[in-house]
Amino acid sequence: MILRRVLIANRGEIALRIVRTCRRLGIETVLAASDADLASVPARLADRVVRLGPAAPSASYLDVAAVLAAAKAADVDAVHPGYGFLSENQRLARACAEAGLVFIGPTVEQLAAVGDKLEARRHAVAAGLPVVPGGPLDDTADAARLAAEIGFPLLVKAVGGGGGRGMKQVHDPADLTASVDLAVAEAGAAFGDPRVYLERFVATGRHVEVQLIGDGENVVHLGTRDCSVQRRYQKLVEEAPAPVLDPVLREEMHRAAVALGKHLEYRGLGTVEFLVDVDRGTFHFLEMNARIQVEHPVTEAITGLDLVAEQLAVAEGRPLSFGQADVSFTGHAVECRINAEDWAHDFRPSPGTVTEAVWPLGEGIRIDTHLQAGADVPPYYDSLVAKLIVHGGDRAEALDRLRGALGRCAVDGVTTNVPLHQAVLDDEEFGAGGVDTAWFTRFLSDRPAGGGRG
Repeated sequence: MILRRVLIANRGEIALRIVRTCRRLGIETVLAASDADLASVPARLADRVVRLGPAAPSASYLDVAAVLAAAKAADVDAVHPGYGFLSENQRLARACAEAGLVFIGPTVEQLAAVGDKLEARRHAVAAGLPVVPGGPLDDTADAARLAAEIGFPLLVKAVGGGGGRGMKQVHDPADLTASVDLAVAEAGAAFGDPRVYLERFVATGRHVEVQLIGDGENVVHLGTRDCSVQRRYQKLVEEAPAPVLDPVLREEMHRAAVALGKHLEYRGLGTVEFLVDVDRGTFHFLEMNARIQVEHPVTEAITGLDLVAEQLAVAEGRPLSFGQADVSFTGHAVECRINAEDWAHDFRPSPGTVTEAVWPLGEGIRIDTHLQAGADVPPYYDSLVAKLIVHGGDRAEALDRLRGALGRCAVDGVTTNVPLHQAVLDDEEFGAGGVDTAWFTRFLSDRPAGGGRG
């Protein structure tokens, strides 16, 4: 099937990113926008805009019926959900299939297999992947027994969610019951699924992921990314390939990710996330994200591929145009997530109207953003407003290029975390590479809060 018109059921920089690739490929775009985004840059650049609903996500971007109604009204062939919102929603994928629309993503069955974290663990084990010791919690009264088997410290994690919601660290057995109860309540409120499970907490872990793409028969990996610089399980800086990683371990992770993809007969883009135990030199499966990732540009930078274009090709039913031997990696890439927030005041969101937005240009520099002077940053959505991506011949060149690029970012009207990224780049431990997921907490505790306009 040749796609002629695609509904983009998302907003912000990823909506604009999809518009640009579709335009290059000659595919018409229809943006499904909430009331808060009807005058946004993606809305102005799409071929057509359809009102999705009120600003609140629950009445627009998270409303399956509203997305389907917009798709039917616009007479599109396919729906691209981007990331977040409904991107991994089985109901949307099923509704698209029933309506004769292409869902640009994995199959309903594959979404079910990896969207539930316990089901994903089961498939990972079946595919031969190592998993972090843990298990389901059927009854909160059974928490003590299961925790004793796993050992402390441990994590209580929501089965149906992510982004740190419904997740609690437990170091003291006396805190277990209260932490489980709180995680159950948060998971139920955030995801409509109160189920949680327990998992061993690895204090010195690195968050390393492998990008996959499959066409239902063939599965190819596109290398590693390191996403260990995180605050409350939210990523801030991503790199490709993962630095300071043992080459043998890297290849084992590549093979493990592909094995899972082949086990699932995976179709589309997917990311297999691993926790690397630095002390033991081992890795364990964490989860699989069945969508395009925020950090996909660093993979594009080192492979030369357009991952949105590859998504569209797979959605059209075409086989992959390349095999594993055709994928080569060049240089090093780093991405900074630029958020409208004030890190001097506990990362408080900073909505408002942008009065100035100047972004850097130059060799090896890419900016993915929907922000320009006059644009509104509404208070209803994630605070991500731009992604600054740099590519260099090696990591040292990439970091040097990133320093210069951050210094040329000028945004006014809202507060951004650009100064925070500059401070991260100046840190000696980050500069050496290979920091773990606890590093950013140590980084913040070692200095007084800073901030200011970005």
